[in-house]
Amino acid sequence: MMRIGLAIMIVSQAATLAGIEPFASWNTPICWTGFILFADAIVYRARGDSWIRSAPREFAALAIASIPLWLIFEGFNLVLRNWYYTGLPEDFALRQFGYAWSFATIWPAMFEGAELVAVLRARTAAPIAAACGDTLRASPAAAPAPSTQPALSVTIGIAMLASPFVVSPPAARYLAAPVWLGFILLLDPVNRRLGAETLTWERVVNLSLSGLLCGVLWEFWNYWARAKWHYSVPILEHFKVFEMPLPGYLGFPAFALECFTMYVFLRRIVSRDGRTIAL
Repeated sequence: MMRIGLAIMIVSQAATLAGIEPFASWNTPICWTGFILFADAIVYRARGDSWIRSAPREFAALAIASIPLWLIFEGFNLVLRNWYYTGLPEDFALRQFGYAWSFATIWPAMFEGAELVAVLRARTAAPIAAACGDTLRASPAAAPAPSTQPALSVTIGIAMLASPFVVSPPAARYLAAPVWLGFILLLDPVNRRLGAETLTWERVVNLSLSGLLCGVLWEFWNYWARAKWHYSVPILEHFKVFEMPLPGYLGFPAFALECFTMYVFLRRIVSRDGRTIAL
């Protein structure tokens, strides 16, 4: 599986650079499919447990849930107007399939990336822990990240998410940051109250690093693709790495935390069982 995933990424990106179809127009979902397979295989080899191998039904549910969850942000973008798409298939049905495939990879990629980061961090920490003896015995995963009072956090989260809708359209374009933070403040206290998984320091680290990794890969694979997105962010718009203005990369770690809180909340409503995420 690991070799298959790696081969998919390499072949698709090489074909995209050469302008070979269908890779040039479908590079993003193809490469993300490869990345998910690649990361899952590494995690399974290290732990004997992974999303695809150990919880295939929930993985499928995660991919399906990823579509409407991302559509929430597409809804915000109708007001923010921070990105738009070009080079999409003219055929309506094929275009919708492309949307669905691309959006279905977002949450799985974030979570697979977080667990990949966790595995790599564990491998790095093991020799250090062995050298330091008992000094590193405490488990940070059990300690919750500090937060404001739940009611205050929820109130601030709601206000941040509402902010683009209560200002003039030109001003709304500058309010992407509250959208990329609002769901964290809104839903993490709610998840805690519901008895669901919440953000811990260990999860924050793993998810944030996954967000940064995935963000760089998203922009890298998108840059040369024919069907792609562009940004119209009015902040340092001419200082770009690939298509993304440089400050925009700060949003990817926050988005990864939102992915966690949103999926945990959704899963708690639908089912009380599920796979532990990003340990």
